[in-house]
Amino acid sequence: MSLSFSDPRFDEVKASIEECKEKDLTYCAPLFVTAEFTNNSTGEIKSQTVFMGDFPMMTPKGTFIINGTERIVVSQLVRSPGVYFSKEPDKTSDRDLSSVKVIPSRGAWLEFDIDKRDTVGVRIDRKRRQAVTVILKAIGWSADQIRERFGWSELMMVTLEKDHIAGQDEALLDIYRKLRPGEPPTRENAQTLLDNLFFNPKRYDVAKVGRYKFNKKLEVNVPITTGTLTEDDVVATVEYLCRLHAGEDGYEADDIDHFGNRRLRTVGELIQNQVRVGLSRMERVVRERMTTQDVEAITPQTLINIRPVVAAIKEFFGTSQLSQFMDQTNPLAGLTHRRRLSALGPGGLSRDRAGFEVRDVHPSHYGRMCPIETPEGPNIGLIGALSTFARVNPFGFVETPYRKVVEGRVTDQIDYLTADEEDRYVKAQANAKLAPDNSFAEDRVLVRRKGGEVDQVLPSQVDYMDVSPRQMVSVATAMIPFLEHDDANRALMGANMQRQAVPLVKAEAPLVGTGMEYRAATDAGDVVVAEVSGVVEDLCADYITVHQDDGHRRTYLLHKFRRSNSGSCVNQKPVVAEGDRVEVGQVIADGPCTDNGEMALGRNLLVAFMPWEGHNYEDAIILSQRLVQEDVLTSIHIEEHEVDARDTKLGPEEITRDIPNVSEEMLADLDERGIIRIGAEVVPGDILVGKVTPKGETELTPEERLLRAIFGEKAREVRDTSLKVPHGETGTVIGVRTFSREDGDELPPGVNELVRVYVAQKRKIQDGDKLAGRHGNKGVISKILPVEDMPFLEDGTPVDIVLNPLGVPGRMNIGQVLETHLGWVAKTGWKVEGSDEPWKKALQSIGADTAEPNTNVATPVFDGANDDEIAGLLASTLPNRDGTQLIGESGKAKLFDGRSGEPLPDPISVGYLYILKLNHLVDDKIHARSTGPYSMITQQPLGGKAQFGGQRFGEMECWAMQAYGAAYALQELLTIKSDDVLGRVKVYEAIVKGENIPEPGIPESFKVLLKELQSLCLNVEVLSSDGVPLEMRETDDEVFRAAEELGIDLARRPNEGILSVDEV
Repeated sequence: MSLSFSDPRFDEVKASIEECKEKDLTYCAPLFVTAEFTNNSTGEIKSQTVFMGDFPMMTPKGTFIINGTERIVVSQLVRSPGVYFSKEPDKTSDRDLSSVKVIPSRGAWLEFDIDKRDTVGVRIDRKRRQAVTVILKAIGWSADQIRERFGWSELMMVTLEKDHIAGQDEALLDIYRKLRPGEPPTRENAQTLLDNLFFNPKRYDVAKVGRYKFNKKLEVNVPITTGTLTEDDVVATVEYLCRLHAGEDGYEADDIDHFGNRRLRTVGELIQNQVRVGLSRMERVVRERMTTQDVEAITPQTLINIRPVVAAIKEFFGTSQLSQFMDQTNPLAGLTHRRRLSALGPGGLSRDRAGFEVRDVHPSHYGRMCPIETPEGPNIGLIGALSTFARVNPFGFVETPYRKVVEGRVTDQIDYLTADEEDRYVKAQANAKLAPDNSFAEDRVLVRRKGGEVDQVLPSQVDYMDVSPRQMVSVATAMIPFLEHDDANRALMGANMQRQAVPLVKAEAPLVGTGMEYRAATDAGDVVVAEVSGVVEDLCADYITVHQDDGHRRTYLLHKFRRSNSGSCVNQKPVVAEGDRVEVGQVIADGPCTDNGEMALGRNLLVAFMPWEGHNYEDAIILSQRLVQEDVLTSIHIEEHEVDARDTKLGPEEITRDIPNVSEEMLADLDERGIIRIGAEVVPGDILVGKVTPKGETELTPEERLLRAIFGEKAREVRDTSLKVPHGETGTVIGVRTFSREDGDELPPGVNELVRVYVAQKRKIQDGDKLAGRHGNKGVISKILPVEDMPFLEDGTPVDIVLNPLGVPGRMNIGQVLETHLGWVAKTGWKVEGSDEPWKKALQSIGADTAEPNTNVATPVFDGANDDEIAGLLASTLPNRDGTQLIGESGKAKLFDGRSGEPLPDPISVGYLYILKLNHLVDDKIHARSTGPYSMITQQPLGGKAQFGGQRFGEMECWAMQAYGAAYALQELLTIKSDDVLGRVKVYEAIVKGENIPEPGIPESFKVLLKELQSLCLNVEVLSSDGVPLEMRETDDEVFRAAEELGIDLARRPNEGILSVDEV
């Protein structure tokens, strides 16, 4: 009997992308295959189309939608299958020991090595070492054949002498004894074991990549489809090892961190591996069913159980380390998330074990992985970003483009090279000077050779040339102007912080860009792009209709005030007008953080580098009130709150307006269903959705039983479990979505109704928020000054932001100073007189010798404006309306103190910097608590804002109290403010009634300690001062009586494993 699959095909997707996001569905398509069951004894074939489960589909943006949330599968950097030779100095003798690992894509490892006694050994599957001649004999070689092939190698001859095993059978049995100690060896078992380990395609696979690397390294000629080891591979590996040890020319050890030896597992391959796992689990079920079911009755459908396949895929998308919640803070964050390379994850490295070498920048990263953009912290160097021009080849190796150079002339032919291939060539850099005929202008060219060596050679010796100066960096890094003047550590922070910029109410493109902004915004996919050229016929805030040249009409829908994954606001607005002609690929609507199709993450602000009364000490920032009043740095944030009505043991929960013990004014904004109206302003504690849950049945008094008998079920007790606005959140309700089982919505089991409420808030900039530039120059706002107190220029213009000049020299990010000067030039405009200097000629040649005020300029990375140009342009800036040039060639201006009106003693650097508001807002971090939830066991308050916890008064803080002798304060902190259950209720009561605060009792943690000791069979008693044993009472009824009188709910909260003392 056999079962085979053929002709896999996908059906249409089940629901649109929008529908999946709205209804929490997975964007997927059903997979069907043709399954054929063959009964070999009768020759009968039964064929059927079988459903193999729903497969998540990738959206056009490269994301997946799983249960309504957008996710990204990150590519994984892993060691490529292949043969790896290494030479390491021996610790005891001063000789080099060589070894080689044969690493498959899946299967057992095979390792050969040469030890200090000059014998060649082999380890099979990490087991004990044996002589290499044993494995050669086991695959059928005789001692004479070995002598014939390896007669030149003294090492092999010595090994053969010492090896006393004769013939293939003995060799097989010897291997079997090492691999399976304790089992009786037989010739057949031994042969099967060896075959299964290395020569069975089901158990061992080097994959196409591995085969390609084998053939290349060992110079064997095995077809690329051969997935297992061959006899030639083993022999060639041993031969290479011996020649490497002998130090022959052309035989060299491998560098494991070289990008020729590390490959990318992209989305497809990661999912393919999961499907393989699922199918192999399914295979077991099929085999079992074939043996148990009646042969006549078997059809393919009865054999196949698709659950393992579906489960494997679900597990991968839901829980794998490589399937990540998409970072949607701004379009750049999403773009870089999709281009991320991670060495972590299943089959990769782990943080703790990864050494320094793996994390380090390697010369082969050039043009493939960015040396700058990587996280700070434990993941540094393990997570990277794809370089700007890099692409992945079919084998998973990263390639980068080069222009071919023929006989000293640069051609327009572009070749993509992998890191292996690149090592063979000599490469010139992108801004090497060229003559008009595309030959090199200088007689010596600066080039890179293998291993990152730099050299100067004749033009005729150059093979390739870089395509662009920004080739080696990633998208985010390429958006830092004057990157070449920043220290790498700060550039790293700058690249990472651009991803945290919050979309502002009004986006503004940077005055000083790098020329990447337009391409980054369109490729990120958050802008709307015309797919066919035509004329705009109709538009409003919600859609744009284009009458296409082919006569059809096309309507583009815009997203309005959607919530992104990170709670920022996604809002698209048209940038074309009715009657405009649009071409293919033209941006017709801006998204968040885009301005006219250009990436615009922050605002251009007038900055002065000067100290101000010590308020900008240690990177603190001083802002002008203007930025608050004019909403310059205001952002919109949208929070989603959801509540579900479930079936409980005591009956179903109900969403209703009829809530017990709630005043009418609390219900004023709820509609008749008990759901808040759109447009309502809400503050913490307001009810968003009214919900009641049945209470547990209590013993009824006769009177209550009578009432129940007269009025029926109505008198049943319910408690209020409404959805309320959490602490510290305010805003306006902008949307409500309801799902119910009755309307046919798919809901989780046990849930009858689900309500989602969206609350938007406008957050103006305030002290405590974090701002940053693009050069890693970050800081927290310490003070917002009235406009009249800010320092001002000679014409009365107040600056927007005051930065500390000491933040520049030590950090070595001089790019911010150059950006400040060039920003001023771009803001005021310039006019260059004469053409007596090279930079003037260069500007005139591109028609940039004059510019209007507010001209955006680009200074590409590694190819930007130089000092002469900036100084010259500063001297050529246009005067203001009074005819004064406020800032000259020095870049400094005369500033006046806003409070006194006196001029400041020294000239000060003033200009325009691009400032980002980062997603670290004080509103999300500030937190306070009086009473709240307590931990179940210790009865101490929980920790952290998310749990509405308290501040921990830890061990060291207690020492501080002891040092000051503050005994009573300390006693309060450790008892009634923490885990003296009875005491804290009594204190609350005393405060409410205005009485004196009672004596503290015994803390709960002390009782826990006693129980802990008693559990160790130690009889521990507590004695009073006069030696009488005290009884540790459990929390008595008094607490509950007092709590009830005060209206404090001591009952456990639903689905929180904690006790709470919450005010009602």
